[in-house]
Amino acid sequence: MNTYLAHLLMAVGLLPLAVAENPAGEIPGKGLLLDLDADHGVVVEDGDRVGIWTNQVKEAKAAEFVKRDEGRKTKGSGRPELRKAVKELNGHNALVFRQGELVNMEEDVFDGLTTGKGFTWFCVLAVHEQRVGLEDVNSFFGNLRNGEKYEGLWANVRDDNTLWTGGRNGITFGRFDENNPEVVGPVLEKGRFHLVASRMGAGVGAQMIELFVNGTKPVTKAAFPVSAEGNPSRMAVGQERDAIEHPGKESFDGEIARLLIYERPLEDAELEEVMELLKREYGL
Repeated sequence: MNTYLAHLLMAVGLLPLAVAENPAGEIPGKGLLLDLDADHGVVVEDGDRVGIWTNQVKEAKAAEFVKRDEGRKTKGSGRPELRKAVKELNGHNALVFRQGELVNMEEDVFDGLTTGKGFTWFCVLAVHEQRVGLEDVNSFFGNLRNGEKYEGLWANVRDDNTLWTGGRNGITFGRFDENNPEVVGPVLEKGRFHLVASRMGAGVGAQMIELFVNGTKPVTKAAFPVSAEGNPSRMAVGQERDAIEHPGKESFDGEIARLLIYERPLEDAELEEVMELLKREYGL
């Protein structure tokens, strides 16, 4: 679509402003740490099992998310499956997670998200029936520290597929308290792909975490007391952390087509821009 046509469609109300100003459909690159795209960088083995999912950000420090066999009785049992040409996604691919995970082995790349730099993340996902593990903790990504007070960022659904996210700052251990908020959204319809997102401001002290579902108006928000002393760890997809002592117990059952993570809070116009680009690309 050329720029003239884009602005013409915008003028008559058929195209959002954000898309009209970026007709090439380029995702903003400033502060982008992670772009996991199920159409690209997926290495399969044993048929459709995914052993590696490669970050599409150029020269990314966190380059590969890999299968994790440590702690599992059966090697390869935690690998997601590649689902190709999904009709509901305009023909794009998705990875199907069933109590599995892919982990990036870099220790500190994502620490800044919850220690002062702020964040914005977007995820195109569908939820399945959640199987029994830790009650109401079914994480589709997270970089919680593997021990101590488990500080970091995580995004989850409850057992009934109620969406929630939050941060942990390492000051107290409680799953949910003033240092470990549960930012609760709506119940997600099973089998339907949604665009969910979250944003938190930069700085230490109380920062607001916002949660979005299929739109740019927050469905909920809550304050998170950011501590620069927190020490998050490795980022995992399909799991809240590199949980080698009980793999799969706090994992997500569902599908992920795209995961973007920025190490900064996007401006409102940028948030709208990315939302509209992803909704258009995936037919949401």
